[in-house]
Amino acid sequence: MPPPAPHFAQPDDARFRSRGDACPGALRLHRADDGALARVRVPGGVLGADQADALRELAGRLGDGELYLTSRGNVQLRGLGAECGGELASRMYEIGLLPSERHERVRNVVVSPLSGLDGRGERDVRPWLSVLDALVCASEEAVGLSGRFLFALDDGRGDVDALGADVTLRARAGGDAELRIGALESVARIPGGEAPRAALLAATVFLSMADASGSGAWRVSDLPGGAGPLFDEVVRRLGASGLPVARATVPVPDGAPPALGLVAGPGGTDALSVGLPLGRADAARWRALTDLARDHGAGELRLTPWRGVVVPGVRRGRASEALDALEAVGLVTGPGSPWSGVNACVGRPGCAKSLSDVRGDAASSLRAGPPGRALPVHWSGCERRCGHPRGAWVDVVAGPDGGYRVSVVRDGERGTPVRVADDPAALADAVAAARTPHT
Repeated sequence: MPPPAPHFAQPDDARFRSRGDACPGALRLHRADDGALARVRVPGGVLGADQADALRELAGRLGDGELYLTSRGNVQLRGLGAECGGELASRMYEIGLLPSERHERVRNVVVSPLSGLDGRGERDVRPWLSVLDALVCASEEAVGLSGRFLFALDDGRGDVDALGADVTLRARAGGDAELRIGALESVARIPGGEAPRAALLAATVFLSMADASGSGAWRVSDLPGGAGPLFDEVVRRLGASGLPVARATVPVPDGAPPALGLVAGPGGTDALSVGLPLGRADAARWRALTDLARDHGAGELRLTPWRGVVVPGVRRGRASEALDALEAVGLVTGPGSPWSGVNACVGRPGCAKSLSDVRGDAASSLRAGPPGRALPVHWSGCERRCGHPRGAWVDVVAGPDGGYRVSVVRDGERGTPVRVADDPAALADAVAAARTPHT
């Protein structure tokens, strides 16, 4: 039987967490100034070409015609009418994106996008993804997780380990895995074959501790005692179950998104790694990706937590030509693009809290990043800074008195902001200067 029609979420109040969060999903829509918003969970970012086509068709018929990628590799549809909820839910069910009504908002899993493609990781962790998603959907306890709780499966290269997930599994040499809780440097080394079950155990222990504390915590960082007591209890329970567990200290890596362009893959194939300008794709760009995946690739898209897309399995002799075709429709195919590393919240007119049209201002102030590894930049319409990256980044936030404040964030510490008038040239200069790496 198809799932019930979506209902509309109420605004969150971070001061009171006596109930579950109001994070939107496919069955719980969010009212925005530009219409309703649906967030479709895509665990691991793995989306079949037919599923991607169906999302494009729904965005065009029910929404504003564009697809928006999130910092968790999920897809948002915007501009939806209030009356479309039943049809949207039924289609999600039909195309396999809604395997469990009760778990649809808690299937938040990011995976190393190039796992199994370029030979860099310790193992292909996508089998972990399949097992973990099935375990979550079969767990009665997991229903209690918030829509913000995040799992990360890292193939050993350290890319998604750097994202600050609530529970991270990282593959290690020899077949073992490391289990990390939040941003702790302490990890538990366990057999790789037991890693998905250990991750679910960590999530259910979190729920128990959140309930016992009365905090209504949504994420590990919300627990009154922080992540340390949770880690200790998870290690104790793993050991009590007979699993061999060893503690170790492993700093959280800096991490990096996949390089844009061609990625040498297995069996005479390449993967194509591209970015979506400001994380959004119109019908033409999305169709170019899905057609390539279906006709010349492995039949899937891998959506990345950095609002990019990897198309695996493209025959090597065709890959360069295919990359040129993606660039021709406006996708970001290399670091030389002025869009490389640039992102923004939705801003006006989509969000009532935004003080400015940040996407328009970002576009009008574009300038190619400086030579070397330029810092990413995120434009925000208000102090919430929705969707901002982790690590070191340039923070461009609209001010209540007009203009923007530009600063650099490193290790969670924000530098002194520079106030810049709402002028494209002045903004371009200030952002370019802030993006220049300093040693």
